[in-house]
Amino acid sequence: MTIDALTADGAVYFDGRSSRKRYVTLRFAEGVELVEQEAVTATWPYADIRRVDGADGVLRIRCTSALPLARVEVRDTAAQNEIAARCASLNDGRGPPQTGRIVGWSLAAICSIVTMVIFVVPLIADRMAPFIPRSFENRIGGTVDKQVRSMFGGRECRNPAGHAALTMLVGKLSRAGGIDVPLQAVVLSSAIPNAFALPGNHIYVLNGILQKAQTPDEVAGILAHELGHVKHRDTMRRMIQTGGTSFLIGLLFGDVSGAGAVIFAGRSMLDASYSREAEHNADAFAIDVMHKLGRSPLPMGNLLFRITGSQGSRSYTILASHPVTEARLAEMRKEDRPATGAELLTAEQWHALKTICVDAALHAPPQHSAPLPQSSSGGDETR
Repeated sequence: MTIDALTADGAVYFDGRSSRKRYVTLRFAEGVELVEQEAVTATWPYADIRRVDGADGVLRIRCTSALPLARVEVRDTAAQNEIAARCASLNDGRGPPQTGRIVGWSLAAICSIVTMVIFVVPLIADRMAPFIPRSFENRIGGTVDKQVRSMFGGRECRNPAGHAALTMLVGKLSRAGGIDVPLQAVVLSSAIPNAFALPGNHIYVLNGILQKAQTPDEVAGILAHELGHVKHRDTMRRMIQTGGTSFLIGLLFGDVSGAGAVIFAGRSMLDASYSREAEHNADAFAIDVMHKLGRSPLPMGNLLFRITGSQGSRSYTILASHPVTEARLAEMRKEDRPATGAELLTAEQWHALKTICVDAALHAPPQHSAPLPQSSSGGDETR
């Protein structure tokens, strides 16, 4: 049987030398003859013809004895059937369908991403955080600080007496904990009960937690816990984990002030929980600091317990980033000791801190607070 009626759009020939389409007629003789303008431009032996992947409804073939990139696309059903009947080796060496390969590669990519997020990124964050220079972290912290203040309306409480009390309290805690980097501690006007640390040694206290607190020791314990995260570089670990591979790429290329850093510093950073190990270590640091000051760590647990029982939604509360477990509370109860040291704040200072936002000047845009005093041991840029 000879088919010689294929029209110009019935077969398309690519000669392997250029990407130009050549419309040909197929003629079946000793092989498949490719006829262009009534002249045979090429003859493909039946034994050398192989199928290659093509679009639905199109038979795409190549010839092992022709140029490697030469192809013929056949749309005519009768011609397709004739080729299938005459070419015994048509399907030899043909791999799985293209769609199968696409699905396979897609699944492999998904597995790789999941592996990166669950295992690789946390491992990298844990190993990398201690070696990130403080100067680099401070640059990240500057960008993060702007976004955090914006999220809470940019309202910093700067009542002089209240701010002096906060500065004194954080100074005592940082010296007892051996923290030798400048700290930026502020109170933001928000009813949400929370306190948190972010990269660049920034400590944020939301007014809501001051209103929940009943004693200076309760606030001191919370602040000491956050200082523990600063001491252990947990804030950088969490930022790398939250930002994932995007942050790592930004870190490699020095993008800490553009879109990269902003993404990591947003809501996910405030909602993301520290690891159980990080929380345990921060609690241990707070307990040790309170003991050094002759105060009990139990009031911190009492404050956390009160917040646990009163918050219907945990969004942005201290419970979101610092989940309260019975084990944490039990450890604080075990470490409870009678107070042997002086009160951390006088009654007047405590009142000033509690009312820091009542008659405070709420600045918008806010002014950055001055760094808190360092301990006498000096700074270490690469800790």
